[in-house]
Amino acid sequence: MEDTGVRWRSVVGLSAVWVPTRLLLLLLVFKVFVFPGPDVTGDVSVIYHGWYETLRGGTFPLDDVTWQYPPAAALAILSPALLPFLGYAEAFFVLALLADLAVLAMLVFTGARPGRSLRGAWVWVAGVPLLGPTVYARYDLMVTAVAVAALLAGARRPRVLGALAAFGAMLKVWPAMLLVGVVRRRAWVAAAVTAAVLAAAFALAMPGALAFLTFQRDRGTEVESLGALVFHVARQFGWEGEVRLNYGSVEFLGPHVSTVSTAALTLTGMAFGWLLVWRMLAVRFLPHTAADAAFVAVLLFTVTSRVISPQYLVWLVGLAAVCLGFRAGTMHRPAVLVLLACLVTTLEFPLWFAHVVASDGLGVTLLFVRNGLLVLATVLAARQLWRSTARPDVVEPVRPVTRSEPADTPATAR
Repeated sequence: MEDTGVRWRSVVGLSAVWVPTRLLLLLLVFKVFVFPGPDVTGDVSVIYHGWYETLRGGTFPLDDVTWQYPPAAALAILSPALLPFLGYAEAFFVLALLADLAVLAMLVFTGARPGRSLRGAWVWVAGVPLLGPTVYARYDLMVTAVAVAALLAGARRPRVLGALAAFGAMLKVWPAMLLVGVVRRRAWVAAAVTAAVLAAAFALAMPGALAFLTFQRDRGTEVESLGALVFHVARQFGWEGEVRLNYGSVEFLGPHVSTVSTAALTLTGMAFGWLLVWRMLAVRFLPHTAADAAFVAVLLFTVTSRVISPQYLVWLVGLAAVCLGFRAGTMHRPAVLVLLACLVTTLEFPLWFAHVVASDGLGVTLLFVRNGLLVLATVLAARQLWRSTARPDVVEPVRPVTRSEPADTPATAR
């Protein structure tokens, strides 16, 4: 009864924080209040809405290089049609709110099970508003809801995990990394079948389903990425490049940009090489290992990427919430660092994004702090994953049984 009372008080506390913070986010995206900096809702009202009109015609936006998403992303872009009594942008924001609520409900429901905790729900409730209105103005929150559902279902239903991971990957690629720490073959088979069926269905139904692969290949170095710090510093010493909107994001263009972009891709390859080595050497797979491995994999992908858009942080918040939803979870410090990075992310975009674009002292400092927090979280999380799975247990020697004590006495009692 005492545990039940504590859980109910936690649920009430979660609700008391979730309701006002999400109401504030809605007021910001509906522009009842104006958040300082660039208008973050333009992606929905202009870009997404334009894609929506094209997709309704039965084809992908093949002439738009900013379309850089797998084919199932069309479902997210078309989803506001589910609320025809609202305008496109308004319907999208409401659906983002519902996805947010769905994640909280899943974390609370599973957090009440034996061996689980509501700490994950608190990470979600606190982390999402730290990203400001941007989090409701991108479809990444919907993808994160699919990823969270996959990991939470994985312990009991591996086939559901595989199917949802594949569906998430067809929405925005990164949920494919949910399978890194999964050992059950049924999950991998379900993922392969689901991905094949979805890819074939979209390829037959709508031309240009795989055009996003070419558009992604031609991207440069975005101004918020880890590699961009090279050019932010170089600009202080007369670097002759420029900052320009390119392929849907603000990127550096000029001398040596291709070299830094190639280095970023090389680091990504090395990161996945590390994951492969870890997987080959891992000897223990605990109930929370799949979530921990997914968290580490997405952290590695994020910090080595040529682009670190603000909405990427919601992926990490969702995965950190799943990790801390296990009572025996060990990703506490990386999760706290991710939450701090969310706060700094809102400061650099949209609040002081002009300083980032100008590469002045404030902008460069914010990027060094935000990216430094992400790098530190990645190192700590990877180290913890390795230690908890790939390093064998240390077994303490048990002194021999003497004649004065029975042979069946438990070692802990002796």
